[in-house]
Amino acid sequence: MLHRILNIVYVLGILSSTTIAKNYSPSQENPPVVTREFRAAWVASVYNIDWPSRKGLSASAQQSEMRAILDQMVRLKMNAIIFQVRPNADALYRSRIEPWSPWLTGTMGRSPGYDPLAYCISHAHARGIEVHAWFNPYRASPSETMQMSSNHITRTHPSLIRRFKTYKWMDPSHTTTQQRALSVILDVTRRYDIDGIHIDDYFYPYPDVGSNGMPKQIFPDGKSPSQRRSYVDSFVSNMYASVKKSKPWVRVGISPFGIWKPGVPNGTTASINAYEHLAADSRKWLQKGWCDYLSPQLYWRISGPQGYSRLLSWWRSQGRRPVWPGIATARIKSTEDPGRPASEIINQVQLSRSIGRNYAGHVHWSMKSLRQNRGGITGELAKKSYTTAALVPPMPWISSTKPTAPRLSAKGKRSNVSVKWSSVRGAAKYAVQARYGKNWFTTHILTAANTSVTLSGSPEAIAVSSVDRFGTTSTPSVVAR
Repeated sequence: MLHRILNIVYVLGILSSTTIAKNYSPSQENPPVVTREFRAAWVASVYNIDWPSRKGLSASAQQSEMRAILDQMVRLKMNAIIFQVRPNADALYRSRIEPWSPWLTGTMGRSPGYDPLAYCISHAHARGIEVHAWFNPYRASPSETMQMSSNHITRTHPSLIRRFKTYKWMDPSHTTTQQRALSVILDVTRRYDIDGIHIDDYFYPYPDVGSNGMPKQIFPDGKSPSQRRSYVDSFVSNMYASVKKSKPWVRVGISPFGIWKPGVPNGTTASINAYEHLAADSRKWLQKGWCDYLSPQLYWRISGPQGYSRLLSWWRSQGRRPVWPGIATARIKSTEDPGRPASEIINQVQLSRSIGRNYAGHVHWSMKSLRQNRGGITGELAKKSYTTAALVPPMPWISSTKPTAPRLSAKGKRSNVSVKWSSVRGAAKYAVQARYGKNWFTTHILTAANTSVTLSGSPEAIAVSSVDRFGTTSTPSVVAR
């Protein structure tokens, strides 16, 4: 009988606490900083590596695939997509300068019936995900057999084109090539609400390299390696300055080959000499501040002659800007690296948080490997690596002025708490934190369109910060029970 009475009292207590909402009051509690980490993946369109899955899909099928990619990013608590929009002097967006990409419809110049970049931005931003538009500055065609439209640069400016292996390449030393690449980048920067501009490792094209370390093919421009580096340096510098002049909050990211020079740092081996063969003096760009983040492609294992840990430590000691390494999730159980387990990537993610200085971050090559769940990687990331939401790090070298803090209120029951805050002019996002017991967690990163959220359970304290386009957070507004 006593047992039944105690049960009734317990149930009545639960019903009472779940039906009577309790208000939270303003608090002077000081929560920890919002979790910061760049969690991104490349989404390549060339050869239909990531998106769309094949040429000729209907607009609705392409859009469905893009939403599936973004939805998976949400489930994994990732916060940025690096979307390839110019694979070979073409466009995955409405352009007055270059033709529609053949990777969309199968025919260069044929419209897919909608604007893929605009669609990606709209749906990514609605999910709190940044969009970094990824360009290749110089590649005109990856193969000799690709059919070009009449307005492609290979046909409108044939004097600019150089043949190299299977490629058709725009001569990087030519002023028109540089102006063309800069024009398309600035066109997208001005017309689209992107969060970043991104260029990859294809400056001068990769040669085959002999056992003596010498390239088997020489790019046919008559220029020396030092002259080529000067041309590429000039383009990178001008691109950075021009993007910042147009929209200073747009991040400029570069993803070079993972080794600056063979033998640097000591003990590092590489057949490709990016400094000599590709004209990529990427250390200079980092040191000069010609990028807002550098993502060297550190696709090797943690230990070995191209050790991930050693390389990341070296890169992060070369400049003050963030180094967010590219990690080869695609090599899990691959022919390139047989036997690589998912744990290798989990460990690399952890090392990206602990090695050297600067804000944490990394980029997965590529989204396809996460969609395939190579070796169970997505479950491992969700369980071990991405357990809380994270805000993309700020750019204090551009702006450090704090935005206004929102006005905050919360009303809770035992099962959940309704949180509301005022809209802040100039805010791009809001970061929500909650304390359960003694521990604070970053629970949500929401777009500026959101001014409320429901938190599960019964947190003892809640904090909301407004976030501007530079990633700078306000002083948090805090309420507590």
